[in-house]
Amino acid sequence: MAVSVKLDDDMRERIQLLAESKQRSSHWIMREAIRTYVEKEEAQLSFDEATLASWKNYQETGLHLTGDEVFAWMDTWGTDEETDAPPCHT
Repeated sequence: MAVSVKLDDDMRERIQLLAESKQRSSHWIMREAIRTYVEKEEAQLSFDEATLASWKNYQETGLHLTGDEVFAWMDTWGTDEETDAPPCHT
């Protein structure tokens, strides 16, 4: 599928300068920019969906950990006293 993108002169020049400095083509720079943007947005969407699922689960069950409980657990990471995650509670 062929796609065209209209860019103003300033953006085309900036892309060209960047491409030259990276010894890449303008086309490569644009593809990388689009790939990076799409991956970032997909990751954000996945995070948002997981957040909403967690919120729904909390609303249904009331199960949670406090920030202090999580931080205390994390403080044990990498030590001889490392513990498993504390159990959730209501």
